[in-house]
Amino acid sequence: MDAQPNSLEARDIHYHLHPYTDARKHQETGPVIIEKGDGIYVEDNAGNRYIEAMAGLWSVAVGFSEQRLVDAAARQFAKLPYYHSFSSKSHSPLVDLAEKLVKMAPVPMSKAFFTNSGSEANDSAMKMIWYRSNALGQPQRKKIISRQRGYHGVTIASASLTGLPNNQTSFDLPIANVLHTSSPHYWREALPGEGEEQFSTRLADDLEQLILAEGPETIAAFFGEPVMGAGGVIVPPAGYWEKIQAVLAKYDILLVADEVICGFGRTGNMFGSQTFNMRPDIMVMSKQISSSYQPISALMINERVFEPLADESNRIGTFGHGFTCGGHPVAAAVALENLNIIEERDLVGNARRVGGHMQERLGELASHDLVGEVRGVGMIAAIELVGDKATKAPWGKAGALGALVNDLLRQNGVISRNMGDALAFCPPLIITEAQVDTLVDVVKRALDAAAVQVKG
Repeated sequence: MDAQPNSLEARDIHYHLHPYTDARKHQETGPVIIEKGDGIYVEDNAGNRYIEAMAGLWSVAVGFSEQRLVDAAARQFAKLPYYHSFSSKSHSPLVDLAEKLVKMAPVPMSKAFFTNSGSEANDSAMKMIWYRSNALGQPQRKKIISRQRGYHGVTIASASLTGLPNNQTSFDLPIANVLHTSSPHYWREALPGEGEEQFSTRLADDLEQLILAEGPETIAAFFGEPVMGAGGVIVPPAGYWEKIQAVLAKYDILLVADEVICGFGRTGNMFGSQTFNMRPDIMVMSKQISSSYQPISALMINERVFEPLADESNRIGTFGHGFTCGGHPVAAAVALENLNIIEERDLVGNARRVGGHMQERLGELASHDLVGEVRGVGMIAAIELVGDKATKAPWGKAGALGALVNDLLRQNGVISRNMGDALAFCPPLIITEAQVDTLVDVVKRALDAAAVQVKG
């Protein structure tokens, strides 16, 4: 990149190591620097305006310019800019938020615990699960099962749960006692002639065989996203969660619902667990809890988890886990106001109604020569790109077509994210049908432009 000396771009290249980025390629291409946001749009420092079709990172429910969240932060900064919750300390925004979350939960929950990111929350859930097993006198019950292509974060523990190679390769992960079972991607993984219910039954059988092979007495918990996000927006097939939960119940294994992406309206219900009739023991939340205006995450635990944990903390003298900024008062105040906005403006209903329109419009692209599958629910969707529709084979190297179309989208004013050859769409929950139409029209133009290059 021919960046001007001392420009933001040049300084970024010189000083900043980016997450989820090819560091060597970044030195050549440089960054896209986003300077401001308004509603569903963001603008870069060259004045280019984009529909932010990923809501940042699956995050910004209320849009990029919600003054009520700015005001909530300012009020709390002026009143109490920081305090912690160690050693029985607390503050009013944290108490209010904990109460609100527990009362919002789709299944009975007992307590909320606060962290700063989805990764930290999943990491904390793992530690609590191990702590609980020791409290119950079951020190052998430490293994945790997640799924191939699942995403649960990037700490050492949560990246071990994640079932994506790029989060583990060269990091010496996963750690011991983390196991992975089959991905529920029906379009990609089903056998010839296998219906969705049959596919779900096979995956539940796969899970049970894994449990039996490892020893049921050694398995503590199963982690799953209601809809897989970073793994490609994988919507579970018919009967999947019912069958998986039956296996877990049979062997007394905890269910952790990772609601980091699905929570607070994304699937057309307040929680993805409601959309798919999940009954978790632990729920993990982040992103849309504050529209990511402030870093905050939480996990809720039910009595089945809390009671042994409380007993063990009493035996030891403390629950020796927590974060300096977990439940930060400003972040908690912003989260409370954000949840109020989601409720007052019926953004969950908007995700259901306008999300249905988005699914329908994107579905019109299924016949395109480069599209293998269109999938989604509510206000989250993906288009799986292929070089050959009949064989589902990629164009050249896997991910090359996704990168090409993603770049064409950005050139035409839409920011998406390609996960390999799956293009994801997860716009702010405030998006309108007219804005969805504009978004899909750009996607169609990008696909057509890519087809000219691919097909010659």
